[in-house]
Amino acid sequence: MVVDGGLSEQLAARGHDLSDALWSARLLADAPGEVVAAHRAYYAAGAEVAITASYQATFEGFARRGTGRAATVRLLTASVELARRAAAEARAYDGVSGPLWVAASAGPYGAMLADGSEYRGRYGLSVAELERFHRPRLEVLAAAGPDVLALETVPDADEGRALLRAARGLGVPAWLSYSVVGDRTRAGDRLADAFAPAADAPEVVAVGVNCCDPRDVEPAVRLAARVTGKPVVAYPNSGERWDPAARDWRGPAQPLAGQAERWVAAGARLVGGCCRVGTESVRELASAVRRQHGRRPWWCGPAAGADSSKTARPRPPTLTP
Repeated sequence: MVVDGGLSEQLAARGHDLSDALWSARLLADAPGEVVAAHRAYYAAGAEVAITASYQATFEGFARRGTGRAATVRLLTASVELARRAAAEARAYDGVSGPLWVAASAGPYGAMLADGSEYRGRYGLSVAELERFHRPRLEVLAAAGPDVLALETVPDADEGRALLRAARGLGVPAWLSYSVVGDRTRAGDRLADAFAPAADAPEVVAVGVNCCDPRDVEPAVRLAARVTGKPVVAYPNSGERWDPAARDWRGPAQPLAGQAERWVAAGARLVGGCCRVGTESVRELASAVRRQHGRRPWWCGPAAGADSSKTARPRPPTLTP
């Protein structure tokens, strides 16, 4: 199954300045139609899963902008609704067929801080404190009716455990995805230890990595599959390196399409891209994957227990490891 690319990449390509602390979440309030257009572009390029613009959308972050709690609830809800609207438009106007899925993004605590700590972790908070931070936003996102929660770009094992706790009992499945360097999380945890709690979490339908170097994906996918026995999600960056001093990307991009087959062989069942991965890369990735596996190589039917005849929206696929 093909996941989209970086939402910010497509929004920037459409001329939007994303230097605000809210990043792409700002456009939920300021330009919702542009969020729809960005999602639709990825669906048209071959993505089957769109990740919402809620990565950096939090009650605390919007409060700094002067947005009250009720308005923030509406914006978080809108992030899911806009992706649904994009799916409908892609079917109606772009010739896209087949089920299209919506993953509601929940980024790490450091994304709210907007100071780069999302790539370091270790905020000085306990697991319980992190759980209390994440739970209210996840409750709102779950109530908006996404197909899955994307607990993504997690920098350390403590926050991973907090997110697993926060996602309990919401009635929506989730994937848990770490940002990694080599065989460790960004904070330096052994990746095997970070993946392990997800093995026994019934809400978790996939585990994996994102926002990392493509060269780190294959071994991480193998490890995630072995440790958890669950399907794996993988959506790395382009391979370019972020230069914080210059505030720019350096070095060459790596073609993801040429590496996706190895990720699939290692256990990945959802593949896509993150930072600096745009619609053309997703188109190439989708084409490469489907040449090998067909359009829906890993979709084995609706989620266990789901009656598709009684639900108005598609359910997440039952992914086989």
